[in-house]
Amino acid sequence: MAPALSVSLPVIRLGGRPVLGACELRFSGGEVTALLGPSGVGKSTLLRLLAGLLPLPPGASLMPEDGAPLVRRIAWMGQQDLLMPWLDLRGNVMLGARLRGEPPDPARADALIAAVGLAGREKARPAELSGGMRQRAALARTLMEDRPFVLMDEPFSAVDAPTRHRLQGLAAGLLAGRTVLLVTHDPLEALRMAHRILVLRPGPAGAVAEELPLPASPPLRAATDPEVLAAQAALLDRLAEAA
Repeated sequence: MAPALSVSLPVIRLGGRPVLGACELRFSGGEVTALLGPSGVGKSTLLRLLAGLLPLPPGASLMPEDGAPLVRRIAWMGQQDLLMPWLDLRGNVMLGARLRGEPPDPARADALIAAVGLAGREKARPAELSGGMRQRAALARTLMEDRPFVLMDEPFSAVDAPTRHRLQGLAAGLLAGRTVLLVTHDPLEALRMAHRILVLRPGPAGAVAEELPLPASPPLRAATDPEVLAAQAALLDRLAEAA
């Protein structure tokens, strides 16, 4: 199981404006933490800080609880699949190794392609795949990196609702044991997949995080579960208050 990740941040400012308030967060090892909140509240900023895409300010720390550095231990899955149109599916899944100049592992790539339900399409180019297939390919590419920490920025927002539902179940199974931070605008997605939900709400010194209760059942929760539906209504109300 992947280790927990402790995050300590001072007030984060972008363009002189406070975006994230000072916070102490802990993402439990081997679990999915869902992060919700209104647009512009700092969700993606937090992901970019964790991924090293934004410089950490003085006083900030990102500490995996196994004591090893965070560098090279994070995989990222974003809103867009970002598949390279000139590569086939297998080539896209192995893209990380290619960019790092490492030997590819076609057997592992094919195993992951099969795991996401795309066996037989290894030679297909992205233009030959549907939107749901492309997101499954992006999930396989993320898993190919084999990192203990996975950052997901609205990974299923670009597909239709039935496809999103299927992808949530697929991802929950394949990501088991990893420490996942999932940014989403979909309350039901958070309630189905997450072990913990944090809502970012605006504050005078930047956004602050509030933890919300979850149904007693573990992920992956059924969308038709009465407790999940009641929690979805409560979460929508809380998000409306935070906007």
